[in-house]
Amino acid sequence: MTSSPSPASPPPAGPAAGGDDDGPAGRTADPVDSWVLHATDNGVSWITLNRPEALNALTWDQRERIIGRLADASADPDVRAVVITATGKGFCAGADLRGSAPAGERVAGDVARMIRRGAQRFIGAVLDCEKPVIAAVNGTAAGIGAHLAFACDLVLAAESARFIEVFVRRGLVPDGGGAYLLPRLIGPQRAKELMFFGDAVPAAEAERLGLVNRVVADGELAKTAREWAERLAAGPTRALSLTKQLVNASFETDRAAAFAAEAAAQEITMTTADAQEGVAAFVERRGPSYRGR
Repeated sequence: MTSSPSPASPPPAGPAAGGDDDGPAGRTADPVDSWVLHATDNGVSWITLNRPEALNALTWDQRERIIGRLADASADPDVRAVVITATGKGFCAGADLRGSAPAGERVAGDVARMIRRGAQRFIGAVLDCEKPVIAAVNGTAAGIGAHLAFACDLVLAAESARFIEVFVRRGLVPDGGGAYLLPRLIGPQRAKELMFFGDAVPAAEAERLGLVNRVVADGELAKTAREWAERLAAGPTRALSLTKQLVNASFETDRAAAFAAEAAAQEITMTTADAQEGVAAFVERRGPSYRGR
């Protein structure tokens, strides 16, 4: 299979590799098609940011395309895991503000609405995706780029990766869910340290703090991301989806509500073909073969 330009080496985008067909011949290509590469392989949806010259700073179009890809992954029973990665030396340097139109006169509520419809909706799409999402962080993840990684269910980081809560450097508060995500990952005091100072956190330190699951050599990021994603894609997809929902909701609910949600989720999973297969495999002393159904 032809390799992609991404450090995480997803399959190449395009019809030949299970990517998107550009439609009727002669249709003008959408520039964002080259900025967000997409391919599906072995049940894994690969979403690759591809503006390396801008360290993959996110445009509005890219953000909307990724939101759409995540929604598609949720709805497609043949997609059973998602990987988000990038090309070049940067995972995502944050929001690309240079191409934005002049703001003009703002009235009260404009900025809050923009944040709700933009950065928060973007991060929410990752948290709400019904399939497990892996971030394969190949370089600098700053601002909303860092929050994109932290919103994923599992985070792999190359040794060259680093994470920066850059907002304080601009005189801003963290948006895109930063003050929600970080305290839940590393506690309020560590989160405040990163947000107050805005220092770059190398991959090894991020792993020690609990921001990432594992750090691998730059040359091993592709291999490890694929192994993890395909292992998830071979799992009981509905059970993984409901497990994700239970964990994500656990900080927002009391014990009674959490226990009730757990019982309801187990009621659902017990009706799936995968649960029946899991029990049968245990009784028959063999490995299960899950189909995501």
